[in-house]
Amino acid sequence: MTLVLGSRIQLDENLEQMQQGTMMRKVKSKNWKKQRFFLLKDDCMTVWYKSKMSGNAKSAFSVSDVETVREGHQSEVLQSLAEEFPAECCFTVVFHGRRNNLDLIAGSAEEAQCWIQGLQRLVEIVTNMDQREKIDQWICDWFQKADKDKDGRMNFKEVQHLLRMMNVDMNEDHAYRLFQMADKSETGTLEGEEFVLFYKALTQRDEVLEIFQEYSEDGKKLTLLEFVDFLQQEQMESNGTDELAMELIDRYEPSETAKARHVLSTDGFLMYLCSPDGSIFNPEHRKVYQDMSQPLCHYFISSSHNTYLMEDQLRGQSSVEGYIRALKRGCRCLEVDCWDGSNGEPIVYHGHTFTSKILFREVVTTLEKYAFRASEYPVILSIENHCSIEQQDIMAQQLKGILGEQLLLNTIDGRVPMQLPSPEELKGKIILKGKKIGYLEDSLNEQPDEMPEQEYGEEEAVEEEEGADPEEEALRNEDKRKEKKTKQSLSKELSDCIIYCKSVPFCSFQHSRSHYKPYEMSSFAESKTRKLIREAGNDFVRHNAWQLTRIFPSGLRTDSSNYNPQIMWNVGCQMVALNFQTAGTEMDLYDGLFSQNGGCGYVLKPSFMRESETTFSPENPQSSSDRSPLNLVIKVISGQQLPKMPNSKEGSIVDPLVRVEIHGVPGDNAKQETKYIDNNGFNPQWGEIFQFQVWVPELSLLRFVVEDYDKASRNDFVGQYTLPLTSVKPGYRHIHLLSKDGTGIPPASIFVHIRLGELSTESK
Repeated sequence: MTLVLGSRIQLDENLEQMQQGTMMRKVKSKNWKKQRFFLLKDDCMTVWYKSKMSGNAKSAFSVSDVETVREGHQSEVLQSLAEEFPAECCFTVVFHGRRNNLDLIAGSAEEAQCWIQGLQRLVEIVTNMDQREKIDQWICDWFQKADKDKDGRMNFKEVQHLLRMMNVDMNEDHAYRLFQMADKSETGTLEGEEFVLFYKALTQRDEVLEIFQEYSEDGKKLTLLEFVDFLQQEQMESNGTDELAMELIDRYEPSETAKARHVLSTDGFLMYLCSPDGSIFNPEHRKVYQDMSQPLCHYFISSSHNTYLMEDQLRGQSSVEGYIRALKRGCRCLEVDCWDGSNGEPIVYHGHTFTSKILFREVVTTLEKYAFRASEYPVILSIENHCSIEQQDIMAQQLKGILGEQLLLNTIDGRVPMQLPSPEELKGKIILKGKKIGYLEDSLNEQPDEMPEQEYGEEEAVEEEEGADPEEEALRNEDKRKEKKTKQSLSKELSDCIIYCKSVPFCSFQHSRSHYKPYEMSSFAESKTRKLIREAGNDFVRHNAWQLTRIFPSGLRTDSSNYNPQIMWNVGCQMVALNFQTAGTEMDLYDGLFSQNGGCGYVLKPSFMRESETTFSPENPQSSSDRSPLNLVIKVISGQQLPKMPNSKEGSIVDPLVRVEIHGVPGDNAKQETKYIDNNGFNPQWGEIFQFQVWVPELSLLRFVVEDYDKASRNDFVGQYTLPLTSVKPGYRHIHLLSKDGTGIPPASIFVHIRLGELSTESK
């Protein structure tokens, strides 16, 4: 059957063996190891498993969900079984998003290699699919789901079942007409190309055809000149438009004949609009495009709180997987909470709780391996230190021994810095943040220009990093009482590793200006930060123009929930640390901000936040310059193949609505939403226009949320997409929705038209 992608994949020995199936051990812990029969389906895209050879088969995972396959003992569970099972029989399937890894043990090294190599090949094929192949795959997926009796044909009853699965509430007569139109062989069933015809009729995009015909003289094709007109007038492309049009035709036109004549068919036009080139996100911003030579304090830095935790703050699992996931997302500031281990080795966990423990050495080894895979720019390791001098010395030795040249142990030029170095100068370096004895000048044998009035002693040097927030005092007092008994001085060996990020207590902005150096920095709990923003917003912006600031969640957030990071970015706070393990609006905003600049974890702050004498205040941005607001007009046109929620009732169909949100300075925050469409998640049409005035677009994020309307209870989340307003491409654009977890849910999208600038209220 030509439409099945699996049939176009050349089967090799590995894939053939995977399709026959293999008995392997699925491992969840040292004691939970169960035999499962794993099988690659004929589509080469789905892996199933059975509890026993005769048991019912269940879907284990789709190849499109797999990010990578790790060989050997490369998970904590498999490491714990290293003595029982050889590395060559073990492998780990790693999924996109927050889904738990799958640890497997094969019966032999040959069987393990068969699955490792086979999965790696299939993941590469999925990763490199072009738009046409992705569409073929979606068609194939729907056929597989609808073909109940697996005979490679689909009768009308199966078609009706398919429509329900696809979120289509279609009149039975109309559905039957489409079925008959596609049944060219008149057999009462659809197979192969007949199903492709049916699918195309079902997915015809009238709203796209209307736009196409507006620019096409004959209504059948766009000539090169007509396509150039569209790109200039609608998509607001201005430079090298002729060359761009040629490139896009070459890239997306499926017909070789049309391609040779430099014309675009309706199929090619739709392919372009659904592609990354037709996306709302500016493709130029998918690479590092900002100036990376400014001081560190001039950037927002992707930062994680209690990085080692996979769940909540009281009983959750601690794992190096938390560090791997954060680093792969481009996170550049990680936190490590260090305590004395019983066997003389420092451990990492959330102190005075029931969270599990991991070795500090394992965290550092993970850091050495993964620090620069997603980004080459510096990683800051924020050390919350509760260890004795002896175990601090071990920490220092492990950091130096494992990280080697990656660990920054001196200023970049051997001199005391007058300002912080840049991400460019610190490429490939790991910087420690923590308490330090004395001054950087001491270790560089230079005298500071001016000694502060107060020298912070040893007692201060090991004060808990995330301390003294009034709302948390009740929780912390008991901990501090216990800690005081065992509190020790700071190890000189560990102290000497602190160069550019020396932690100091915060008294006031004036005090910091008078007494502190650019290489010193303070940490604030979220409530203290909000108070400072309310009382002295402009002072906070000025402070962040010359010194780094780290914000952390309240200790009362034991469920690992997050605060709104936008409030902190509005005053230029660089390290706004969130619980990366917890999905939700806050992490959507986080992912949205750091999706730009190549996802490198550093985003240059706007110029008005980088000046030490700036007059900018988020509460009153109009007063700081002769600003005029940006006019943003968004027409929400339609939706495509919006998924049903896994927990929705059998046979139910979504009633989708779209909410458009602006997140920025207080005066710019706004939201508007469409009406809901009854029973249509397949191709809902809204055609509603929203207008926003944005005073500070440089700090604004644009978020689209699709929900399933429910009049009796809270709406169900369907998908979302968030991006910086400065990364938005105008014109007709598709927004490819993400799940709650931040992973793609193809082919779900919404189609919009966007205008930016000094515009009238009219829009397309």
